[in-house]
Amino acid sequence: MAHQADIARTAALIADPTRATILDALVDGRALPPSELASAAGVSRPTASEHLAKMLDAGLLAVERGGRNRYYRLAGPEVGEALEALAVISPAREIRGLRDANRADALSAARTCYGHLAGKLGVAITDRLVELGAIARRNGGYEITDAAPLIELGVQPSKLQPRDGELAKPCNDWSERRPHIAGPLGVAIAGSLLERGWLERLPQPRAVRLTDDGRRGLRASIGLLN
Repeated sequence: MAHQADIARTAALIADPTRATILDALVDGRALPPSELASAAGVSRPTASEHLAKMLDAGLLAVERGGRNRYYRLAGPEVGEALEALAVISPAREIRGLRDANRADALSAARTCYGHLAGKLGVAITDRLVELGAIARRNGGYEITDAAPLIELGVQPSKLQPRDGELAKPCNDWSERRPHIAGPLGVAIAGSLLERGWLERLPQPRAVRLTDDGRRGLRASIGLLN
């Protein structure tokens, strides 16, 4: 028998500001220890552990063990996609100081979203790949139409494994209000840029920054001017 999804239960869990902050810190797809998540949320370790247990029980989180340590991550990419979708329809978070302003600026410029690249940079790369004919919108997703520009970025499309039957799909960017590339192709692009040193991670969760080598590399490889 089919059952209606209990959206209210999940929404109530996410609605708590501490839990929302913890989930946001994990949207880049990494697994983090409770101490780091407690610091990101501005709460004590025991308080963070209580919230983590509730989200683990609800299926929003999964836990990995490394020796005596526990590391928490989102239960799957669908959780990250749901959080990004909520961000699109949510009001901007109140800026309460220089730290908040710097974090907001960094996330708007470039950030990771469950492994793929988002923000102004993610959208700019997506737009450029469309202009070059590397990808095209098809049936609600992206189809790879010319592998050459992707190979210039260090990505081998023939080696990618589809997820849910897709190699690439659009993800509506909450800060730019336009799509960036998600799916295995998006993850591969972000991974290649990080591996090449064209991107570097910032102290703020999820935030990344284009390096000088990255600016030169994107200009030389796909003609992206930034």
